[in-house]
Amino acid sequence: MGFELSIPEKELNFEHAVNYHYEKFPPANIDYGLIVNQLVRATEAIARFDQMLKNLHNSEIMLAPLRNQEAVISSRMEGTVSTMDEILQYEADYDETGEGEANTRSEVIETILYQRALKNAQAEIERGQPLSQFLIKAAHQQLLSFGRGHTKSPGKYKSEQNYLVDKTKRNVLFVPISPERLQEGLDSLFKYIEESKETALIKAAITHIEFEALHPFKDGNGRIGRMIITLMLWTSGVISAPHYYISGYFEENKDQYIDSMRRVSESNDWTGWCLFFLEAVEQQAISNLQIAENIRTLYEEMKIEFSELLASKWSVNALDYIFTNPVFRNNKFTQHSGIPSASAARFTRLLLEKDLITVVQEASGRRPALYRFEPLMRLVRV
Repeated sequence: MGFELSIPEKELNFEHAVNYHYEKFPPANIDYGLIVNQLVRATEAIARFDQMLKNLHNSEIMLAPLRNQEAVISSRMEGTVSTMDEILQYEADYDETGEGEANTRSEVIETILYQRALKNAQAEIERGQPLSQFLIKAAHQQLLSFGRGHTKSPGKYKSEQNYLVDKTKRNVLFVPISPERLQEGLDSLFKYIEESKETALIKAAITHIEFEALHPFKDGNGRIGRMIITLMLWTSGVISAPHYYISGYFEENKDQYIDSMRRVSESNDWTGWCLFFLEAVEQQAISNLQIAENIRTLYEEMKIEFSELLASKWSVNALDYIFTNPVFRNNKFTQHSGIPSASAARFTRLLLEKDLITVVQEASGRRPALYRFEPLMRLVRV
């Protein structure tokens, strides 16, 4: 939501600033008469997306690209610019010891950290942890553990007033809750998450806007706030697997996103915000479904092509590895695909000959060649 900044107040212009809505959360009422039609459309759209998820033989393989997309777009909304190709090359090169990270752009690692924080939060919930302040602070600590954010109190709530400002970094758009009232506000929010009987989509909408209005951290609030949407829709059963991401729509409609949130505090327009959120859910579900169906279609086409070309019982292993790692080093393919090394080497040659994979970097010294599975990359680049 906008741009976060901590600079001297005397240098800021508060003429058009909107202040946090003290004593007005949770909202007294939402006008369901105005939103029911959009609620039905959003519910149906996300149900169609979820049905497709349930029909996938391996949703992790198919939808890893969607998680990468979300990491890139959500981070880009906060000014961290990286590309899908950079993210996947980093994963191809990453050593568990951290060796080589020093040579990687910090923006790329920041985006990777978003991806890891989301996956780890999902894993904690699967182990029985509730969606709680503890979980959110742990995700934030990981999110800001490297790069520009590491100096901005990872895992700790703000102790100074923060502001959301426009692109000039001078005009204040919104003044979040004060640090003195923050804990009270967060306790109220997580009580609402635990006890509210609102429809799941409305509950996610209200939670997201309230979290953004509290803006509890010094940095990274937008990314954590969008992460909470995925986790809430999953834990409420709206989606059967944690693979629904909404940042694409928010980025494309960023001005409307910010304006709708400001009107909640400015004129108590919770219903208007819910309308915008439900439109976002519907449109993003349609978009995600199309991307996922394109990925599934490509997978089925490639399954036949790989089988005919490789003529091996390992052909599906090769396909699954390359779909999960569409940018990869040859040594990783050999070590982690579960395919005997001689077969893996032969597969690489055959796939290159058929232009199913392309060379990004030639082998050099002890460094293996880097390959890219371009048919999949064309579908998922953002």
